[in-house]
Amino acid sequence: MNLQSEENMPDPLSPEGLERFGEVAARHVGPEKIPGLVALVSREDQVHVETLGSLSVGGPPVRRDSLFRIASTSEPVTGAAIMALADEGVVRLDDPVERWLPELADRRVLRRMDGPLDDTVPAARPVTIRDLLTFTFGFGMVVEMFMAPRPWPVVQAATDLHLGTLGPPNPEGQPDPDTWISELGSLPLMAQPGQRWMYNTGASVLGVLAGRAAGLPFADVLRSRIFEPLGMGETAFWASDVSRLATAYVPTTDGLQVWDPPAGQWSHPPAFADGAAGLVSTAEDLLAFARMFLTAGGPALSKEAVAQMTRDQLTPVQRAGGADAFLHGRSWSLCQSVITQGPRAGAFGWDGGLGTSWLVDPARALVVIVLTQRLWETPQAPAVHNELQGAAYAALT
Repeated sequence: MNLQSEENMPDPLSPEGLERFGEVAARHVGPEKIPGLVALVSREDQVHVETLGSLSVGGPPVRRDSLFRIASTSEPVTGAAIMALADEGVVRLDDPVERWLPELADRRVLRRMDGPLDDTVPAARPVTIRDLLTFTFGFGMVVEMFMAPRPWPVVQAATDLHLGTLGPPNPEGQPDPDTWISELGSLPLMAQPGQRWMYNTGASVLGVLAGRAAGLPFADVLRSRIFEPLGMGETAFWASDVSRLATAYVPTTDGLQVWDPPAGQWSHPPAFADGAAGLVSTAEDLLAFARMFLTAGGPALSKEAVAQMTRDQLTPVQRAGGADAFLHGRSWSLCQSVITQGPRAGAFGWDGGLGTSWLVDPARALVVIVLTQRLWETPQAPAVHNELQGAAYAALT
């Protein structure tokens, strides 16, 4: 339900702007570019969707209800589930996580992130739920690890344990939640809790925590707290109808190569429901999720939970630890980025490295969703995402 009166409704997106939006989308689609995409722009009740290309090279056409692996765009959904549990009083954001995750009690911290695993000091304080939501609990991706001439010991150990948290999503390789959190708990933290922003792993841990706090599998927590209230019936950790799932491609010097086929890793329920990168979804479901934020959280979250999820939560010191390498000038809230400066200040959202982006601008009642099946080649969003977001803003009248 719209909260704005008819007199205060924003002007619709212009026909010329929407035509341009379609032209921008079409320019990026092709067998050697992006095989297919769904691009959605919405303002209040006005929704415009472009469906172009095919689910695979030479395959069936993309449709409005096609499924895509949304990778890290899963993280805002995970954050919302935790905030729903907080609204219920099941958890509090400043609670130590060891109440539900004893595997993460009495943490040790590496003296140097690239140092030996046994060269550690005690953690200065316990890890909290807020640390997980803000990605400052002390473990995750940092730009330095990708520049190292050889894998750091902690990175190699995480790889050997099949945590799937310091690289691309790997649902077939990850163990069950209890084993996963036990294996993570066997490793030292890379930084003191609250010290610096580190990407990704916090959302994976939150999925385990949510399941234990609610007494349900994490997939059921998402279904009962987020998906059912919002009508997100197509979003899940696997595709029950693989005929609607796009083939994932990775660009190489020899052209696009299949990274994951429809009958691949997302064709069956995973052992580990990864809150950092595990979901498949549709443009319509992600629009429903966006509209929750535009209607003060209803019917899934409280107004206060939405306010928490859409404001900058990082200190300058936490950002100084290398967040800009991933955030590119944005800051971080609870499991999603926020824009704090410039003409789009106040907008928020997050992207997925398997080819997706999700942006909400509450000041303009604007939502932009781009779903593709081409993996990113760099931490920076591919041009198609930036250009479609720019075209959506240009369509405002």
